[in-house]
Amino acid sequence: SSCCCAGEHPMSSQVWFTLLVAAVGVERLAEMVVAKRNAAWSFARGGIETGRGHWPWMVLLHIGLLIACLVEVWVADRPFIPVLGWTMLALVIASQALRWWCIRTLGPQWNARVIVVPGSRRVTTGPYRWFSHPNYVAVVVEGFALPLVHTAWVTALVFTVLNAAVLTARLRAESEALRLLADA
Repeated sequence: SSCCCAGEHPMSSQVWFTLLVAAVGVERLAEMVVAKRNAAWSFARGGIETGRGHWPWMVLLHIGLLIACLVEVWVADRPFIPVLGWTMLALVIASQALRWWCIRTLGPQWNARVIVVPGSRRVTTGPYRWFSHPNYVAVVVEGFALPLVHTAWVTALVFTVLNAAVLTARLRAESEALRLLADA
């Protein structure tokens, strides 16, 4: 019906959640634009890429996260539970802020792939003062928080487990690549 009862909203929480997931998808596309520009910058300066084997799996996993969020919420008719949803939304927003703080701090050295310019200085400012890999803190938090905004707990669980496997390979590749950098 087109009439709204007391407490109901004209647009369903699933629609709002779909818009949130779409916004995260657009954010990912913006990251890829920055990553492509930064990869060109790195390669022009002798950049070396490592960890190519896990990259397709990482891409697939992150696309799968967005799709699975929507499928679980719409097909399984997951409810929006306000205390959980709003808390998880705050974590999603915080993870995005941390991610872009990392991107801004690393400047042209940031990339979605593992590309380093040998001899470049290792960044130890911004969030890198406290964590070696703060961007992965953002990835982990967003990976469970985004689905839980709308109680998509299966997606949150599956993504978290698969992401742990991919991040293990990623961190191994990145730690080796970072040895090519000069200490700050």
